Amino acid sequence: MTDQPQGSATARRMMLGARLRRLREDRGISRAQAGYTIRASESKMSRLELGKVSFKERDIADLLMYYGVTDPAERDAVMSMVREANRPGWWRAFEDVLPDWFQDYIGLEQAATRIRTYETHFVPGLMQTEEYSRTVIASALPPPSKADVERAVALRETRKQLLTQPNAPHVWAVVEESALRRPVGTPQMRRGQLQHLLKFAEQPHITIQVLPLARHVHAASGGAFTMLRFSEPDLPDVVYVEYLLNALYLDRLDHVSRYAEVMDRICAESLTPQESAGFIAQLLAED
Repeated sequence: MTDQPQGSATARRMMLGARLRRLREDRGISRAQAGYTIRASESKMSRLELGKVSFKERDIADLLMYYGVTDPAERDAVMSMVREANRPGWWRAFEDVLPDWFQDYIGLEQAATRIRTYETHFVPGLMQTEEYSRTVIASALPPPSKADVERAVALRETRKQLLTQPNAPHVWAVVEESALRRPVGTPQMRRGQLQHLLKFAEQPHITIQVLPLARHVHAASGGAFTMLRFSEPDLPDVVYVEYLLNALYLDRLDHVSRYAEVMDRICAESLTPQESAGFIAQLLAED
């Protein structure tokens, strides 16, 4: 893996966009005025400040001049961020099996210091064994080729290195009981996955909770989602919600707060981490 969490190009784009927004607002300049300077629409300026588009060095240099940033050291620092933000992430090597809408998620995942996820159907991707991942990926529609399955598995295996590197993020996963009971692959494969989860649960930076079927939580009826938090103060929390053909990235404070409230409720209704480890061990004993 070539990118460390703080070096994610996706996070760099967001940080650079936030910095440009602050410079513009500090000088009382509208997005439309700034966009005119670089021949861009107001909507493009909005996407630029949100870190959703790539940056042209000439455009950023022109904006800095328009914003009155003349100090060479400050200009060099911003332009260095531009070059970092435009540097392709390691996951670009998997573009043949990587949906466009998932690329930003991997970048954010690499940059996160805390990942909270609620899963309803499967074990969280970062905690799947290779065999489990292969079975889940192969079950997609339309059926992928064997070569594409192996490429997608390799991508997921590379993502999982995030959990073993220095300064790994704290991952807090809540998994529905039904996801653990679902027969994915052979019985031996299912046992291997449950044992894998128990090993993860022993790690100090990983928390696993099981939401039993007997505990109905209406707040969780919206389905699976993931919340990402970052150490950089310029990066807002992001909620990732995936559906069949695309995904939503939510960073508005009111939306994030609502999802945080739901996640807290789900965690409160779930088994404690210790109880969850015991529950998983019980599932293993039942096989």
